[in-house]
Amino acid sequence: MKDGGSVILDSINHRQPRRMAVDFGGSNCSGVHCSVVAELRRHFGLAETPVKVHEPYQMLGLVEDDLAEAMGVDTAHCLPAANMFGVANDFNWKEWRTPWGQDVLVASGMALRDTPEGEVLAYPEGDASAPASAKMPSGGYFFDAIIRQEEFDEDDPDPADNTEEFALLTPERIQAVADNAREARAHGRAVIAGMPGTAFGDVSNVPAVFMRRPRGIRDITEWYVSLATRRDFIHEVFSRQLEVALENLARIHAAVGDDAFDVVFLCGADFGTQISTICSKETFVDLFTPYYKKMNDWIHANTPWKTWKHSCGAIETFIQPLIESGFDILNPVQCSASGMDPARLKKTYGDRIVFWGAGVDTQKTLPFGSPEEVRREVLERCEIFSPDGGFVFNSVHNVQALTPIANMAALLDAVKEFNSAGR
Repeated sequence: MKDGGSVILDSINHRQPRRMAVDFGGSNCSGVHCSVVAELRRHFGLAETPVKVHEPYQMLGLVEDDLAEAMGVDTAHCLPAANMFGVANDFNWKEWRTPWGQDVLVASGMALRDTPEGEVLAYPEGDASAPASAKMPSGGYFFDAIIRQEEFDEDDPDPADNTEEFALLTPERIQAVADNAREARAHGRAVIAGMPGTAFGDVSNVPAVFMRRPRGIRDITEWYVSLATRRDFIHEVFSRQLEVALENLARIHAAVGDDAFDVVFLCGADFGTQISTICSKETFVDLFTPYYKKMNDWIHANTPWKTWKHSCGAIETFIQPLIESGFDILNPVQCSASGMDPARLKKTYGDRIVFWGAGVDTQKTLPFGSPEEVRREVLERCEIFSPDGGFVFNSVHNVQALTPIANMAALLDAVKEFNSAGR
């Protein structure tokens, strides 16, 4: 393993690394929009080849080895067997020109269609005969889910409808995971892998853009209503999901072994808004943490992998329950949200959970601030979060389209400045 892998391991084990660890592109929640990847390649004088869009729903671009080296990145992403649209990540690519004129590469099985209104439609599992599951609006830079909720019994919904996507992995899918793990490990950096079917109640998955004709509750608003009004239904869905997830984790571990992954991304369900949580702490503890704990307990009992929980927003009151349910890592640490003061988070929780993110705000500072404002915020966050390990630098969620390259350069220069000072 290269030096990058060792600084990640030190950081996630709450040891002071010899320099601060950095992630860009290691997961679907710490990535870079494909347009910015292209700009970064130009900035560093790298070959201007079409960017591979490994996660088309958010239009995230693959940070390949030469760019990772130039950016000082310490992570490698083990791509899932299929992308968000259910299309195989088989490393076969085809060209596609985006609405903003960028030539990119997408998975060969993707089905995309332009509309007369300037939208782009995406189809589940690459099947253009099925109803489109997502659209990129005219002038947009990523896809939005199309809600395809069919009629259901509102008084007695069937949990089987909302668990049809959770199935035991086929030998072919397990082999794909193993192949992708070997490919990721070959880069010599710390490996992050997303686990299938472990995201309880993640509303990005509720509409099931990866399924041809999903049944059950697929409208996001209806799902949130169900958290309050259909708790028995939610518990039954989560119980069935957990049973399958644990078996799939065991099968994946048997196929890849202890050393394939360093970090496993388990759940991207957001529980915060800018100013509050989306539900009470009591609801969170009742509905979610029992399933998180059983999943984390299995992983920690059977593997050396560290577990990752993503949640945007004002979730300070949920951090202690997340720790108690066994998560090792919290991302993206949205310091601009209410109650998410960086110094208080580090002091209160920094010895018990790894903060992965927090490096610079992606709503205001990085896209709209000056390079000097970016530099100041990056250095301030590094000073706060880096002591005693337990921190991996990344922006607060993915770097978005239209982020000025001067600001990205200022971010990376500030990280180098901080690490060069040996702080």
